[in-house]
Amino acid sequence: MPDSLFYHSLTELIDHTHPDAVLAYNAISLHLGVVETCAPKGISVMVEKPLATTVKDADRIAALAKQYHIHVLTNYETTWYDTNQQIFEMVNNNSIGAPRKMIVHDGHQGPKEIGCSPDFLNWLTDPVMNGGGALRDFGCYGADLMTWLMHGKAPISVTTIAHHIKPSVYPKVEDDATILLEYPDATGIIEASSNWPFSIKDWEVFGTTGYLHALNDKSLLQRNNRSYDSVSVHPAVYRDNIPYLADVLSGKLDPGNDLTSLPTNLIVVRILEAATRSAKEGKKIMLD
Repeated sequence: MPDSLFYHSLTELIDHTHPDAVLAYNAISLHLGVVETCAPKGISVMVEKPLATTVKDADRIAALAKQYHIHVLTNYETTWYDTNQQIFEMVNNNSIGAPRKMIVHDGHQGPKEIGCSPDFLNWLTDPVMNGGGALRDFGCYGADLMTWLMHGKAPISVTTIAHHIKPSVYPKVEDDATILLEYPDATGIIEASSNWPFSIKDWEVFGTTGYLHALNDKSLLQRNNRSYDSVSVHPAVYRDNIPYLADVLSGKLDPGNDLTSLPTNLIVVRILEAATRSAKEGKKIMLD
């Protein structure tokens, strides 16, 4: 790409290009700085998951979004899975009854093991820049999906078991975490790991009358009593972030409490912060 496309700072870029929106796919701790630069100029921001490393930063982002009337959205790979969108539809159409247990597995062999670049690894495995290790990097997917399925309701409590299985590879951060979310009538289990033999991003939902399992973005299974069948998956309305972002900016779409929305992701950050605290203190953390 030509050098003319690059600028020394975000401020310089904005002044020369006047963008409709900025995509901040940098270190998570730097998301707030991007919003602080863009918000006063009326420029909406989409960040890569999760929204922020701390509740304090997330609340500051929300305050800026409200003050300057901008959108702040959070992008997740799993948002655009046809299967995840269909699970949401089927649960809301009472296909399996009321949800009682949700299980999300997210992870792979490890960022170094799959060949992430040194620059990426430097902040991805930094407890300040990324907020933690596998707990944050992979745990955010489950927190996002569960908050969405529970229609923006925060859990009552968060309990975490974290492991440091490969300290020689990841000396600063945990590389495996199991997070338990307590709801009034349901339980969420988030399994996040950089120690698995292969990559997996799946979602299981147990209801009062049935069960759904999204094995990946295309394959969905349903079980009711003794029948275990493959579900015909229809394409989601939005299958990547750019058409979605364009429709939000044009006013065609209101994010509401969907997977990318600010209200949902404020809860996600609360869950992740509580999960980190639970792992550190070895106890259940109640959410106010």
